[in-house]
Amino acid sequence: MSPTKITLQHFTSLQTAICSLFGEGTKIEQTNRISGGDINEAYGLVLTGGRRIFMKSNTRENASLFSAEAEGLRAISRTETIATPQILGLGTDEESGGYSFLLLEFISGKSRSADYWENFARQLSDMHHASTAGLIASGKYGFDGDNYIGRRRQINVGYDSWTAFFRDCRLEPQFRDAERYFEKEDWKRIARMLDHLDEILVEPEYPSLLHGDLWGGNVITGNDGRAWLIDPAVYVGHAEADLAMTELFGGFPRAFYDAYREVSPLQPGYEYRRDVYNLYHLLNHLNMFGRMYLSEVKNIVRRM
Repeated sequence: MSPTKITLQHFTSLQTAICSLFGEGTKIEQTNRISGGDINEAYGLVLTGGRRIFMKSNTRENASLFSAEAEGLRAISRTETIATPQILGLGTDEESGGYSFLLLEFISGKSRSADYWENFARQLSDMHHASTAGLIASGKYGFDGDNYIGRRRQINVGYDSWTAFFRDCRLEPQFRDAERYFEKEDWKRIARMLDHLDEILVEPEYPSLLHGDLWGGNVITGNDGRAWLIDPAVYVGHAEADLAMTELFGGFPRAFYDAYREVSPLQPGYEYRRDVYNLYHLLNHLNMFGRMYLSEVKNIVRRM
C-alpha cells in the first residue's frame, strides 16, 4: 500500500470546484440543509442536470478538518474492503467569506441488504486484516500525520508498542486537557492505571487500520444497500479498539458481533480492555461537551 497523503486539488471557490469537476456552465440549482452533525454544516446540492452531491462546510480556520477527513476516507478506500463516499474535492471559498468545504458523493440511503450487519462485520474484519504498509512513516502504530477525533486534534506519532501508543497518544493527552475535572485522589488512580497499562492492554496479533470513531452514526447505508463508513478518525492500532467503540453508544445488533467473531476471534480478556479503549472517547466527550461524562470516566478509572 502506498502512503496515504493525497493531492486533491484545493479549490479557491465552490463555484470553481463545481465547474472544474462537472463542466463549465454547471451551477448549483438547489441547496438543502441536512441535519445531524454538531461540528460541520452539511448540505445536499442539486446541480445543473439534476446531479446531487454532498457538501460539508466549516470556517476557513477549520479547513484542516476536511483535509484529514479526506485522507482518512482515502486510507479506508485503498484497503478495497469496505465502501466510503467518493471524495470529489475540497477547498476554501474566498469569494463568500472564506468558508472551507468538502465535496463528496451523495448517498441516497437505499434499503439495507438482507445480510447488512453480517456483511459489514466481515468487511470490517477484512479492513482490520489489510496491510498497513505505508500508513506510518516509522513504527507500527499511529498514522502519517495527526488528524481529528470530533473537533479535537488526535496525535498519531508512530510507536512500536501499541500499549505505549495508546497511553502516550490517546489517554494522557485527554487526561491533561481534562485536568480541571480531577482531584488529588483521582490523579493517584489515573497515574496508577497509566503506569500499569501494560498489565491491562495486550499487543495485537497484527496491526490494523482503524476507523477510529466507529459508532452507529458513522455507519450509513450506501448506494448499494450495504454498510459504508463516513467521518473517520483513522490510525493503525488494535482492531479491538474499533470493536469497543461500537459498543459505547448503544451498540450494533448481535448479528454483527457474532459474524465478526466468527471470522476474527478476539483475544481473551477483551471485555475488560473494552472500557479502557472507550475511556479515550469518554474523555474526548468530557473535553468537548463537559461534566456529563465525568462520572463514567471516574468509574472506569476506579475499576482498573
